[in-house]
Amino acid sequence: MITIVVNGDEKNIEDQATISKLLVDIGIEPTKVAVERNRFIVPKSTYDEVALENGDELEIVHFIGGG
Repeated sequence: MITIVVNGDEKNIEDQATISKLLVDIGIEPTKVAVERNRFIVPKSTYDEVALENGDELEIVHFIGGG
């Protein structure tokens, strides 16, 4: 297990989880959010490839439409 911070809250997750897996596990549709990892935007096309590491800090931002 590793510890990461998601939107300010500590979370324990399995070692070598990817951003995609994390999003699915917490009930978020990966196509509807932007993810910042350690202050850098992660391209959506790499969510399946980016393995999370102990101490990573993520900010997940939902897109909201309206009119």
